Amino acid sequence: MNLPKGDIVQQPRSRFLKVKCLDCENEQIIFGHATTEVKCLKCDKVLARPSGGKAKLEPTAREIEVLP
Repeated sequence: MNLPKGDIVQQPRSRFLKVKCLDCENEQIIFGHATTEVKCLKCDKVLARPSGGKAKLEPTAREIEVLP
């Protein structure tokens, strides 16, 4: 598929997020539009829950950065 020069291609809105578990200080990368619960790999606490689109971070998690 060839697009003419100057046409804008829409970028995806989904991103990967680096989050930190506030209980055990573990950092891990999660998908910003997760469709299942995301648990900490170290202490097994829930970090994010699905919310019909973008995943909602729990109070036990903090977003550190958005990865490109």
